[in-house]
Amino acid sequence: MKSLFKMWNTLDIADNERALLFRRNRFELVLKPGRHRVQVMTGGVRIETYDVTDVVFTAAKAKFLLNTHSSILREYLESYELTDYQVGLFYRDGHLVDIIPPGSFRAVWKDVEDVRLDIIDISEAYAIDEKLLGLLGRGAKVGQCKTAVQAISYTEVPDEHVGLLLVNGKFEKLLQPGSYGYWKYNRSVTVKLLDLRLQAIEVSGQEILTKDLVSLRVNLTGSYRVTDPQVVALKLNDYSGFIYRELQLRLREAVGTQALDSLLEDKDSLNLVIADGIRERLAEYGIEMISVGVKDIILPGDMKVILNQVVEAQKESEANLIKRREETQAMRSLHNTAKMMDNNPTLLRLKELEALERITGRIDKISVYGGLDGVLNDLVKLAPRAKSDG
Repeated sequence: MKSLFKMWNTLDIADNERALLFRRNRFELVLKPGRHRVQVMTGGVRIETYDVTDVVFTAAKAKFLLNTHSSILREYLESYELTDYQVGLFYRDGHLVDIIPPGSFRAVWKDVEDVRLDIIDISEAYAIDEKLLGLLGRGAKVGQCKTAVQAISYTEVPDEHVGLLLVNGKFEKLLQPGSYGYWKYNRSVTVKLLDLRLQAIEVSGQEILTKDLVSLRVNLTGSYRVTDPQVVALKLNDYSGFIYRELQLRLREAVGTQALDSLLEDKDSLNLVIADGIRERLAEYGIEMISVGVKDIILPGDMKVILNQVVEAQKESEANLIKRREETQAMRSLHNTAKMMDNNPTLLRLKELEALERITGRIDKISVYGGLDGVLNDLVKLAPRAKSDG
């Protein structure tokens, strides 16, 4: 006769498995690898199977089970519990594979791998050792996992830069070029980078009225460098924005107190006024202004036409003045020559002969009547030079 109730159940546990046997939701024992016959007649039997190659015991109530049934489970499991001021570095066969946050509990299967948990006290010291930082920051697999990102603040300070370490919003120290890491648990850690190289700044498109109410568009350029990073960090939230606003105010003040003509005649004086004021101001905040100068002064369209007309009139007036001066000088020279000839007949005769020589050089034939006096007083016949046959 066939049994109406199944009294036993056969269960095979693999070499890489362990099983927890529960009866009516109460833990009874651990099933090792092999074949097991489990009595199921009374009902309420539950088997939880775990792959021990994962090492970590992942039961939902692992801590409760170990505390309640330690006499049975301590043979198979080892547990670790961290305080709120401890961080655990989890190693498997000598390899760092995970970071255990403060206040965590972890249980692992025994006799599967060489497992260890290094515990670090972060109540006071929050800087990460340089050797360990290489693994957590960029070297080991754990450095790329989500846990590491949440656990550490990793920063690299490049050459010609400096880092400002802020812990819970308070400035702690300056960081020279290199790599740094800090535990973020129980505190807020931030590293701000400051560039110590020469930097350029542009203040463009500033619409400004001059003293004589002419609207100009002015572009200003400058260069600066940070000389005292600690002062910059403590006194300025956005130092580049601060420099921009200071240059903008100095430019408006310098242009607004001068007339258009003086600005166009001497831009260097405008640069000096701006530079003198801004250098002293920025020095109070650990910043050195290396150079500053007006790059462009752009006039409105109608003002350009007017100024071009003024310049054209000025140049024309200068040209007329030069022409009149030359004409006056030429008349004075002629007057002096005539006066000299009037007082010296011989000189007059030489001048006449010189003129005759120039004339004869351009003619082909000359007829003279009445001697030399005829050349000058009576009649001179000139025949044009015959053109050569082309």
